[in-house]
Amino acid sequence: MEERNVNPAVIYDTVWVCVIPYVQDSRDRDAVSLVCRRWHEIDAITRQRITMALCYAAKPEQLSRRFPQLESLKLKGKPRASMFNLIPEDWGGYATPWVHEISRSFARLKALHFRRMIVSDSDLELLAHTRGKLFQSLKLDKCSGFSTDGLLTVCRSCRSLKTLFLEESTIVENDGEWIHELALNNTVLENLNFYQTYLGRVNAEDLELIAKNCPSLVSVKISECDISNLIGFFKAAVALEEFGGGSFSEPTEPAAENGYNEQFGRYSAVSFPQRLCHLGPTYLGINEMHIFFPIASRLKKLDLLYAFLDTEAHCFLLQKCPNLEILEARNVVGDRGMEVLAQFCKRLKRLRIERGADEQEMEDEEGAVTQRGLIALAQGCIELEYMAVYVSDITNEALENIGTNLKNLCDFRLVLLDREVTITELPLDNGVRSLLRGCQRLKRFALYLRSGGLTDVGLKYIGQNSQNVRWMLLGYVGESDEGLMEFLRGCPSLQKLEMRGCRFTERALAYAALQLKSLRYLWIQGFSPSSSGWDLLMMARPFWNIELIPARRVITSAGIAEHPAHILAYYSLAGRRTDFPDTVWPLDP
Repeated sequence: MEERNVNPAVIYDTVWVCVIPYVQDSRDRDAVSLVCRRWHEIDAITRQRITMALCYAAKPEQLSRRFPQLESLKLKGKPRASMFNLIPEDWGGYATPWVHEISRSFARLKALHFRRMIVSDSDLELLAHTRGKLFQSLKLDKCSGFSTDGLLTVCRSCRSLKTLFLEESTIVENDGEWIHELALNNTVLENLNFYQTYLGRVNAEDLELIAKNCPSLVSVKISECDISNLIGFFKAAVALEEFGGGSFSEPTEPAAENGYNEQFGRYSAVSFPQRLCHLGPTYLGINEMHIFFPIASRLKKLDLLYAFLDTEAHCFLLQKCPNLEILEARNVVGDRGMEVLAQFCKRLKRLRIERGADEQEMEDEEGAVTQRGLIALAQGCIELEYMAVYVSDITNEALENIGTNLKNLCDFRLVLLDREVTITELPLDNGVRSLLRGCQRLKRFALYLRSGGLTDVGLKYIGQNSQNVRWMLLGYVGESDEGLMEFLRGCPSLQKLEMRGCRFTERALAYAALQLKSLRYLWIQGFSPSSSGWDLLMMARPFWNIELIPARRVITSAGIAEHPAHILAYYSLAGRRTDFPDTVWPLDP
């Protein structure tokens, strides 16, 4: 370099310009940007993907200035509690300011993902007209505020879309023209998802046309459409690997003596593509199960959350799925179903067991998951990485078995159902300690119990053994502020903390926000208020927004529910937001 009179700093800079783009992990990128001013600049011009856990953490123009070359952007709006109707509908999460900035900046943006946000038809029209030719992926995930008119504009203008994702969004359906336009204009679509959207004006002919025009179509998840009308679609979708939705609107012939009809009836002509290995049927009954038997042995993912199957039917089907890696079901699968998984599905990596309808559980006495099923599962499915389960009973032994056997577990969530029954063993202090000590890879941890489920000692154990946990949900745990103080001595990596139904005071919670050094987001419902009502301001500091959602009454199918007050606090470069509804009070120092 001396002979050629080359400045070493130039070579040094060039090397890092080439190397840093290969650093993909977001936490590593954050560390890189803090090394020096030049690395900060290199990170800014080479960062291609950003996820914002809360859309109010920064202003749109701040993000566009910081990362002008973004190709993929994911924004989350309403707090996760909104999925359980705990957050007022008008809390916020409006996409419009972001859409306007995207239309002006982010000239290279190809993928946009809104989650739990309010998106209007005008937002979609603006995106389609300004970025339509470039967009390859548009995800409106659990969003609301738009209609099929907005989708029509998107499908007409965005002809390079490879992914259109609308799952669980609340969409006003005016007609089915949007999917017809998609079928006419798109030839590169790979993923189409409008699962659980209740869009009913979708023609099977349009789905078949999409399959014919898009040879790379690998995943389709739809709303209700009778499976017998999709014969042409399945024949045309030769590359299809995942299918979810559909329905079985009419029963086949009466069941045979063994409970399963071997006569194909109206579904005899249904033949699934050879590559199909991910399946999520809806409104599936015992008499229709047989049409999936020919492909059961190659299934890797099975979603039975919306299937009408009892415990015996679950067991019968799962026995035929030895290669299963992902299962989603309701707790009607029961302990027997968990034992079948342990015996026949050794490759299982992700398991999600949701709560079933109460009336369904009452009809099926076996439809409950307890420590018996969890122990069998932990001993038989040792490759599990994700486990989320609603249980009717639990013991320390079950949690100890999970800690002993499931060394690959990265995400564990357990909810103890609140029924008028006696739980075998409480508290669960020792079991929780064993689980956390054994599962060293845990990054996400949720424990939702009932009063008496975990003492202050158990809360201390959580703090001591959660070195790598970044997100945590705790429900009805601990006894006093003393337990919370012990908890705060650990959790060095905790970024998001959600708590519900705990007995901690305002002052203790404010102190917790100050002591958890990695904390970026705090949500709490149900706490002991102070006499003055202002103890929360103890946590006030620069760039830390504090919001209070007052207690309210909500009308539900079961009657009137009392929702205690919420605390929501988070870091934000945007300062105090200005779109507060009347039901939210911002707290100022």
